[in-house]
Formats: sequence, C-alpha cells, structure tokens
Amino acid sequence: MQPEHIRASDADRDQVAERLREALAEGRLSPVEHEERLDTLYRAKTIGELAPITSDLPGPGGVAHPGFTSLDRSDPDSGMEILGSEARDLAGQSKGSENLVAVFGGCERRGRWLVEPRTNVSVLCGGVELDLREAVLSQHEVTIQVAVIMGGVDITVPHGVRVINNTSAILGGTDLHGTDQVTDPNAPVVRLTGTCMLGGVDVKAKKVKKKRKGRRDK
Repeated sequence: MQPEHIRASDADRDQVAERLREALAEGRLSPVEHEERLDTLYRAKTIGELAPITSDLPGPGGVAHPGFTSLDRSDPDSGMEILGSEARDLAGQSKGSENLVAVFGGCERRGRWLVEPRTNVSVLCGGVELDLREAVLSQHEVTIQVAVIMGGVDITVPHGVRVINNTSAILGGTDLHGTDQVTDPNAPVVRLTGTCMLGGVDVKAKKVKKKRKGRRDK
C-alpha cells in the first residue's frame, strides 16, 4: 500500500492541527484560513489527504505517520532522497529502529539503505561507519543514539543535512565539521544522542561520487 493511501490516525490529525495553530500564531494563516484548513483536516481520511494541508508551511510539515514526511524530493547533488518513487517502497519497510553493534570489530552501512527513525549504535573497542549520502530517511528527523567505549563512529552525510549534537562525552567527543550550522528549516535532521567514553563520533558532509559506467562507487 502506498503511504498516501494509508488511513490517517487521530495522532496524525493532532500533529497537523498543532502545526496549523502555530501558523496562525505566527501570522502565516488568517483566522478564516485556519478554520478552513481545520475543516479540511477533520474531513480527511488518508495520509495523502492530510499532506497538502501544511505543504506550504515551513518546518517539517505534513503528517505524523511513522516513517513518512510530506517532503518529496531527490537532490542530485546530495544523493539523499526523502520519499521519492523508489524511496517510498523502501520507507514502507521501516520497523522503527535498528541496532548496530561493533565489539572488537567493525560495522558499516553504505549505499542504498533505510535510516530508521531511531538507530542504536553500540561500539566497544571497534568502529562503525555510516554513509548516508545515498540513504533514504524514514522521516524528516531521525535519531542516532551512540554508546561508544574506546572506539569511534564515522558518519558521512550529504550537504544540506543538519546534524544536532546531544551527546555527552567522557575523555572523548563529537566533531560535526560545520554540519550543525545548516539553518534551512526544511533541511533533513540527524540528531545524535548517547555517550562517548574514550572514543568519539566524527561527522562530515560530502558529495556523492559520480558513478562511472562499468564501475561501482565505493
């Protein structure tokens, strides 16, 4: 089933209603427009009917259905895709979370893969590499929670993705290399949480390598 055909829940409607209230307070909507959109909101039956209600408002917008956002774009420079044609099918496979573990070894995710709403990364004397440049975000904002002890996590994101650091460190740290300075309100968000002890997280923004005929990028 395509995401836009899924029945809307009360939680979906509540999130859209909250965004409309914010837009009214910000002066983006007049009281008449606010009432009209609320009327449309409570008549809507599917995710697809909810999405247009906030499509012209800044911020995440859209609906609260797990794994989906009203954004629908594919940036040829970044490679990251949010709900493009192929991405819809991949995002539909979302399980809500993923656990990645590296104990005295390594683990990596690269190429075309689904970034769940929550990714738990556990590292003990090892390393994890996450390349999001060709990944599909399951929703507008995803969380990567790390537990690093004497190891490291390297994260590569495409340009234009905002990374928010909420990690704590003990004899370690997190280096964002300027990715926290992205200010576009519609930019995809990767939120980092968790703890680093005698280790760290390194985040860099890079462009996707151009694929050559007969050769696969690494």
